Amino acid sequence: MHFYMYILKCSDGSLYTGSTNNLEMRLEEHRRGEGSNFTKRHLPVELLYTEEFSSIEKAFEREKQIQGWSRKKKEALVKGHFDELSDLSQNTKRNRINEIFTRLREQNPNPTSELNYVNAYTLLVAVVLSAQATDKSVNIATEPLFKIVTTPEQMVALGEEKLITYIKSIGLYKTKAKHVIELSEKLISDFKSEVPQSREELMSLPGVGQKTANVVQNVIFKMPTMPVDTHIFRVSHRIGLSEGDTPNKVEEDLLKITPEEFAFNAHHWLLLHGRYVCTAKNPKCEACLISDLCAHNL
Repeated sequence: MHFYMYILKCSDGSLYTGSTNNLEMRLEEHRRGEGSNFTKRHLPVELLYTEEFSSIEKAFEREKQIQGWSRKKKEALVKGHFDELSDLSQNTKRNRINEIFTRLREQNPNPTSELNYVNAYTLLVAVVLSAQATDKSVNIATEPLFKIVTTPEQMVALGEEKLITYIKSIGLYKTKAKHVIELSEKLISDFKSEVPQSREELMSLPGVGQKTANVVQNVIFKMPTMPVDTHIFRVSHRIGLSEGDTPNKVEEDLLKITPEEFAFNAHHWLLLHGRYVCTAKNPKCEACLISDLCAHNL
């Protein structure tokens, strides 16, 4: 069963917010002048906006939240999410998500990773090094490193101690150096020095977690994965794409709601938006191309 929060425009110009599990029946009741706070002077009514929920309690909670808003804020919600809402079958959340990714794609049609790499192996190393570090700091460290090391064999020959001299400016460099040498050895012994494609095989490598595996699958093997870092985790909550309390839950939510046409580049768009616009401190809302669609501003 589906439950709805809805906004109506009455003939006197007022906006009415309600919640129900049967939208069509409730609209007919309102059009007949039935229901709380309705009189003949309100008729007829026009449906402007709906949101769908998994329980009537959540729909009612959202109704009460919006009832406390100013008319200007309610109108911004309607305008920001829809051009027109007359068909009850329209999925409001899907329209909003589609518009978010459409605008992000128009701004940056072909996003790429900001980590520098030479091949699949060096990307894998760079992503492992990027944990709790900025891409910029990793690129500074790997620029001289990748001039002499581009294969697992060369990394093993370099050794852990010499590797540390290249990456000591990066946080957790000792642990990362150990992981890089160990994953290089495993690539040689188990995968014929080739970076594997499957998530399971990638995550069998030392230092490689789900996010790292997802990045490699997306960038190298062109799979529509959703690696969730701190930027994507923050942006997804702030603009209202997920309420997941873990990166894995946010990844699950994003994979479920992202339209197929946007799936391959979606994580790049969200990451870059979080890195440069929707920042943790002082987000640049005035320069944001999706500010009218953002839950944070509604």
